[in-house]
Amino acid sequence: MAQPQTALPAKKTLGPIEWTICAIAAIGFAFDIYEILMAPLIVRPALIELTGATPGSPVFQMWVGRLFYIPAFAGGIFGLIGGYLTDRLGRRRVLTYSILIYAFGALASGFVTSVEQLLIARCVVFVGVCVEFVAAVAWLAELFPNPEQREKVLGYTQAFSSLGGILVATVNGWCVAHSAALPALTAFGSLLADPHAPWRYTVMSGFIPAIPLILIRPFLPESPAWQAQRAAGTLKRPSIAAIFSPALLKTTIVTTIMYAMVYGAAFGAIQQIPQMVPGLPEVREAVQGLKPPAAGKITQEIAASVTSMQELGGLAGRVLMAIGAIYIVSRRKLVRLFQIPGLVVLPLAFGWAATSSLGAMKPMAFLAGMLTTGQMSFWGNYLPRVYPTHLRGTGESFAANIGGRLIGTSFAWVAATLAITSDKAYAPTKMALVAASIGFGVYLVGFITSFWLQEPPAEALPE
Repeated sequence: MAQPQTALPAKKTLGPIEWTICAIAAIGFAFDIYEILMAPLIVRPALIELTGATPGSPVFQMWVGRLFYIPAFAGGIFGLIGGYLTDRLGRRRVLTYSILIYAFGALASGFVTSVEQLLIARCVVFVGVCVEFVAAVAWLAELFPNPEQREKVLGYTQAFSSLGGILVATVNGWCVAHSAALPALTAFGSLLADPHAPWRYTVMSGFIPAIPLILIRPFLPESPAWQAQRAAGTLKRPSIAAIFSPALLKTTIVTTIMYAMVYGAAFGAIQQIPQMVPGLPEVREAVQGLKPPAAGKITQEIAASVTSMQELGGLAGRVLMAIGAIYIVSRRKLVRLFQIPGLVVLPLAFGWAATSSLGAMKPMAFLAGMLTTGQMSFWGNYLPRVYPTHLRGTGESFAANIGGRLIGTSFAWVAATLAITSDKAYAPTKMALVAASIGFGVYLVGFITSFWLQEPPAEALPE
C-alpha cells in the first residue's frame, strides 16, 4: 500500500514583515562578504605602511598569511560557539549581538597604528561575521517552512553576498581616488603615519551597512520553529557531540570537508588576485617610471577592477545556484555542475591568465568567481535540510566555521608561504602559479568527496 504523503507547509504571503526580513537578510549577507573580501584589497597597502616590508619578502608574506588566516581562525572558533548559542538562546538575539561585534571591529580598524592592532581588529570583525552567517541561515530557513519558498528565499538573499563584494571593490576604488580630499584620520590624539591612506577609509566603511541592521533586526520575529519548541518545553539542548552521533556523523564529516575545499579555493587562489595583478604586463607598463605612491594607486585601481569582475562572476554563480536549487532535485548533481568545470577553469585562470594579460585575467576571474561562490550558496540551502531544529545552528556552524573558516581559510597561509621569493618582480607570478595548484587541488578533493554527500530524505525541514 502506498504511504500517504505528508502535506507540505503552505507558502507564506509576502507582506511588509516578510519583505523586510528578506531585505535585512540580504543586507546582512552582503555585509558579511563585504568585510571578508576587504582583506585582499587592503592587505598590500596596509602592510607597506604598517611594516615597511617589501612585497614578496618573508616578513611581508608572513603578515599576509597572518592577516588572512588568524582572523578566519578566530571567526571559526567563536563562530562554532555562536552556532551553539544560536540553538540555545535563539536566532534573533545572536544575530543582533553579532552585528554589534563586527560593526565595532570595522570602525576600530581604521585607527590602528600597528599591524598587530590591525590583526586584532580584523579578528573582531570575523568573529561577528562568522556568527551572523550561521544564525541568519537558520533563521531564514525556519521562517519560511515551505520547501520551494525556502529555497528561493535562501538562494536569492545569499545572491546579495556578491553585491557586497562588488560594493567593497567599488568603495575601495573610490577611496583610492578621493582619499586625499577626505578629512585626515587621527588615532589616540596623534596623526597616523598616513592620515589619508585609502585602505583606512575602506576598512572603516564596513561600519555603515551595519546601521540599518542594528536598528531593525531586534524588532523582527524569532524563528517560529525554535520558539514553538522552546515554549512547549520540547526543545532539546544543543550539543556539539550530537552532530557526531551515528545518524549524523557522515553528514558532518562530508559537509565539513566540502565546505573547507570551497573556502580553500576562495582564500588560497581567488582572494590572492590583488597580489597577482602587479605582475601583469599591462600593469607593469602603466607604473613604469612612477614613484611608489602613484604606482601603488594605479595598481590598487586595476586590482579593484579585476576583483569587481570576479565578484560579478560570484553574483552570477549565486543566481545560477538559486535557480538550480529549485529545479534540480539531486544535490550531488547540483554541486557538480560547479565543481567539474572548476577543475579546468581554476588552473587556467591562475596558471595562464594571471601570468599573461589583464584582458585574459578579467573573464577568467569572472568564471572562477562564478563557480566557487556559487558553491558557497549551495551550503546555505543544503545544511538546514540535514540537521534538526535543536542542532541546526550547531551543525551549520561546524561545517561553515570549522570546515570553511578554520580549515579552508588556512589555504591563504599556505599560498602566502609557498609564494615567498626574494625576487620582487617574480613575486606576483609565483603567487599566481601557487594559486593555480591550490585551486585545482581543492576542487579535486571536493569533487571526490561529493560521492559521499547525502541526499536530503525529505523536503520538509527535520524537526
